[in-house]
Amino acid sequence: MVRIEFLADHPQFERQVTDWQWQAFGSHNSREFFASIVKSSMKKQGLPLTFVALRDGEILGTVGLWRCDLISRQDLTPWLAALYIDEAHRDAGLGQRLQQFVLEYSRQVGFGDLYLYATFSGYYERQGWEYIGDALDYPDKPVRLYHQSLNDF
Repeated sequence: MVRIEFLADHPQFERQVTDWQWQAFGSHNSREFFASIVKSSMKKQGLPLTFVALRDGEILGTVGLWRCDLISRQDLTPWLAALYIDEAHRDAGLGQRLQQFVLEYSRQVGFGDLYLYATFSGYYERQGWEYIGDALDYPDKPVRLYHQSLNDF
């Protein structure tokens, strides 16, 4: 049975989450940047937060709830960020479960909206996210913005 819990309750996976984020979203020299993000989310209140999907003591994936994930759009908050599923556990609906968990958690703590960005299209639209336009990730990489109203969730 898969459980989704705070990374703060499973500090033994801090290094694995850092490496996943760095390898999936970073560049060759940005590991310390991702280590800093993960370290700052090793708590259970406030933002940023990191959640992990676990089964029988094994980490399967991770997702973050961050104040801001896109420097060019600091007017939008909070963000579902750094969704990552271990390759051996993909295509089993775990990404959708992690999204649903963050949506529900965000609604429960009083947020009215949630945002994310992606460099691709199709996946988040199928998960019920509304495409709201384009933006730029640093330094000048085009990305797609998505929104989910938590009042309707």
